Amino acid sequence: MVAIIDYDAGNIKSVEKALQFLGEEPVVTREREKILRADRVILPGVGSFGDAMGKLRCFGLEETIREVIGENVPFLGICLGLQLLFERSEESPGTEGLGILKGEILRIPQRADIKIPHIGWNSLEYPGKGRLFEGIEENVYVYFVHSYYLKAAEEDIVTAVTDYGTRIHASVEKGNVFACQFHPEKSSDAGLQMLKNFIHIPREGK
Repeated sequence: MVAIIDYDAGNIKSVEKALQFLGEEPVVTREREKILRADRVILPGVGSFGDAMGKLRCFGLEETIREVIGENVPFLGICLGLQLLFERSEESPGTEGLGILKGEILRIPQRADIKIPHIGWNSLEYPGKGRLFEGIEENVYVYFVHSYYLKAAEEDIVTAVTDYGTRIHASVEKGNVFACQFHPEKSSDAGLQMLKNFIHIPREGK
């Protein structure tokens, strides 16, 4: 069973529909026990870093997320869900992220030749191809919607990058934790394949 964490951050329906298309029956929930029973857990989201962290803490989900990851359950952060896994964001100074992964979220630099927010399709390069990208060729195009980007402190966890005014760490993998800045659920067949790959990643120790 795949649990989608519901913390009033939007973008949940599109993830749910993509998983249903793949034959899954995802459970959208913020209940600790249901999340801990799941075989896979996804943290989606769009919106403000600070507001989202406030909601996670308000609903008691911060510790639940730590428990899930500590139990080696495959965990996927999407868009804002990626950003929340890191330590801090320029969007919300003074707000601590989950800090599960090391790095920070920075504002995409203003340039005359690009628009912010970044909305649209960009290609991916694989500095170290991760398990999400099995069967997916490099330079595949995926769909982004964001104004802030990840700069991971540990280069070896970065599995995909893209360029949009700067070098963006677009996807990471560390142990059972996966995350992508782009939206696989909105990235056509390649994105569905990434979600399918995630669903079939084995749980360590099981």
